[in-house]
Parts: sequence; C-alpha cells; structure tokens
Amino acid sequence: MTVPNFISIARLLGVPILVWALIDGDWQLAFLIFILAGISDAVDGAIARHFDQQSTLGLYLDPLADKALLISVFVGLGLLDQLPAWLAVAVVSRDLLIIAAVLLSYVMGQPVTVRPLMVSKLTTLAQIVLAGVALAEPAFGLSLGRFIVVLVVITTALTGLSAAAYLVEWLRHMASDGHPKREEGDPT
Repeated sequence: MTVPNFISIARLLGVPILVWALIDGDWQLAFLIFILAGISDAVDGAIARHFDQQSTLGLYLDPLADKALLISVFVGLGLLDQLPAWLAVAVVSRDLLIIAAVLLSYVMGQPVTVRPLMVSKLTTLAQIVLAGVALAEPAFGLSLGRFIVVLVVITTALTGLSAAAYLVEWLRHMASDGHPKREEGDPT
C-alpha cells in the first residue's frame, strides 16, 4: 500500500463527514473538507509521480474518491437548494452513464479504455469551482448569486458536452467490433 493510496482512502473517508457537515448546516466544515480533499488530490498525485508510487489500486482509488466527493457535494447542495437540483441530477447522470457504458462494453466482450477527454477535464474543473464557490457562499456569508448563475451555466454546458463526447466515443468503439465489414448479400 502506497502513501498516495492512503491519501486517496482518507479523501474517500472524508466524504461521509462532508455530507454530515452539509446535513448539519456546518458550511465552514463542509468547505474546509472540500478544500482539504482538493489539496490531498494534488498531493497524492505529486507523490505518486515524484516517488514512482503509481499503482493499479491508485488508478481506481483516486478517481473513485474524486467522483464520490463531487457527486456527494452536488447532491447535497441540490437538496439544500444551494444549487439547482436538476444540475445535481445532470452531474450524477453523466457519471452513471459513463460507468454504465464501460460496464456494458465489458459485458459485451468489447472492453473500452476510458481516457479523459479535454472537455471532461474542463467539466471537472468547472464542477470543482462551482462546488467550492457554492460551499463558500454560506460558509462565509458571501453574496455570490450572479457569479454562481454564470458558473451553473458553464458547468451545465460542459457537463452536457462531456456526456455527448463520451457517448460519441463509446458508440464509435462499439461500432468497431473487431470484425471485418461484410459486403451486402454476403451470408457470412
């Protein structure tokens, strides 16, 4: 077990505490955990690369912790009316559709390798910024309504574009099943 894996596990274990803080209305604690999770994500990646501690487990743990955090924050903020509930549904649905496509490809014997697309990286960045700002607003008594609206529009557009891009990539992958194309009328 590597140090980066322990950091990812700690980040994953912080998710229920963050959810509890949201439910309890402790916005400052929720914001602090969110910021610490972001810092720990950068630290575990840097350690893994710098000290050659990259592992197969880490390849799964790190994005799992990231997704658990973002999904929990968006659902919590949606339920608490800090962000539109439909946006939380869109963010969660995009991730579930990607997971479902990967699983379906695997079950059908056509495993797909998921590699982050540029639009996906921008989507994640927009989601992180929006979640952080939406947590900071009540945590520090700020009035960021218009800024949050702009971030919601950007995040919504990027989430939709990212979902569409992954869908196109997945459809291309599934269409190329490794068999040569048959000519019309060829019974084989």
